[in-house]
Formats: sequence, C-alpha cells, structure tokens
Amino acid sequence: MIVTTTAKPSSSSQALAARLAIELAGQLKPRGNLTVRKLLSMSPDERLLVVTELEVRYYAGQSDEPLYFHPSMAFVRVKRLRRGETDPLIQLSRCAEGDHVIDCTAGLASDALVFSYAVGAGGSVTAIESEPVLCALVREGLAGYDTGLPDVNDAMRRIVMHGVNHLEYLKGLPENSADILYFDPMFRQPLNESSSMGPLRSIANMAALSFEVIEHAKRVARKTIIMKEHQASGEFARLGFERRHVNTSKIAYGVIEL
Repeated sequence: MIVTTTAKPSSSSQALAARLAIELAGQLKPRGNLTVRKLLSMSPDERLLVVTELEVRYYAGQSDEPLYFHPSMAFVRVKRLRRGETDPLIQLSRCAEGDHVIDCTAGLASDALVFSYAVGAGGSVTAIESEPVLCALVREGLAGYDTGLPDVNDAMRRIVMHGVNHLEYLKGLPENSADILYFDPMFRQPLNESSSMGPLRSIANMAALSFEVIEHAKRVARKTIIMKEHQASGEFARLGFERRHVNTSKIAYGVIEL
C-alpha cells in the first residue's frame, strides 16, 4: 500500500502520513503531480491512502470512489437525540447516561457515535475494529471531524478505538466489566440499495460472529447484548438473539437481556 498526501501538504499532514505509513507497513511516497490512478497502478496491492487537510481517504483497485470517515446518518440520529427524540438502538439496548458500551464491530463507528452521545461524558464507548486500515481511517476521522456542534464533536472524541479482533479483546476482559456489548457484523444478506457499503465491503472483516464470541459477551456484559442484521437473517436464531423488527427499514436488532 502507498501512503501519500495532497500535492501541497501541510506539515501536520506530512507527519500524519509518515505515522500511518509506519503503522500500516505502507510505502510513504511524495505526491508531486501523480494522480490517484497513477499511484494505484504503482502500488503492489493496488491500495492507496491519501492524507488531506480534512480527512484520510482510502482507495482500492481502480475505483475513483474513496472510503473516508463521515458520520452520515449517525449525525442525523444524534441530532434527533439532541431534540429529545428516541433512537431504536438506544431504546432496545436499554442504554442510559453513564453506561460503558463496547462496539465490537466498529466499522465506520456510526453506531458508536450514537452510543457515545447517549451515554454522555460520564459514560464511555470502546470501539473495536479488526481491520488495521479501517481502524486507522476511522480513528483519525473521529479525532478531527468537525460537525459544527461542540457536544457532538465531544461525543466523537470520547470514543476510544482499538485495532484488535473482538474475540481476543473480549477474552481479556473481566466479568461484568461493561454494560452493553454491540455487534454489527457485515450482513450475511447485503442490502442491495445500500451503495455506500460498497467501498466498506472491500476492506471490512466479512466473518460471521461465532458462538464463542457470544459466550464471552454474556460473561462481560451486565445489561444487554445487541446485534444488528438484515430482518430476514438466520443469525438471530443461530446465535440465540430475540429478534426485534424495526418497521421503517429492512434491518432488525437482536437482543439478549442479562
């Protein structure tokens, strides 16, 4: 993988690119006048990370569409919470201010942001992401993205990301050490209309959840284990979750109350 910057980078962008190149075992390359397509063709694995002044962008193959951090619908959901409205994930998980939440499959950290706002400054959200590039991209996004709302920015900054497999992470935790454990694995049955998931699927961990993971989750969680999946998924029954439908979409949440 090649790691680079824009054509005229700031010193902070250069420093971040150098740090990410070391972290991700990438080749740091000055941008110069090279295009994204040219850099991708020069990369042995056709992967490219571009550090800009505002964000970190990931390109793979010959796609012109990068993957980058953006709160997207999570921002809409948080603004609803700010107005005193509810969110299905927060309701079904029985999330309350001061809770400690572990998002075991962080992805782009959209749900982690919703949790972080809901638990407030007295709570905490730990986000686990097993894929190194995705973890780094989202971690830097959470640290620097500006929503224009200080309280939402604070919720982003409070999320602590760990680049590790969630099973190994849970194995190391003591019993009853978190209130809520959340799983949002890549759907076994993709939502075809969700075009934004295309770039994410190229880099995300596609493995299904294991029984061992759920057993450790039951040991670690005090209140609730919750999983998001396609409404028609057989994963709820396979893993022992009670399926709760969300009427406004094709997704459903599965819940194990402890």
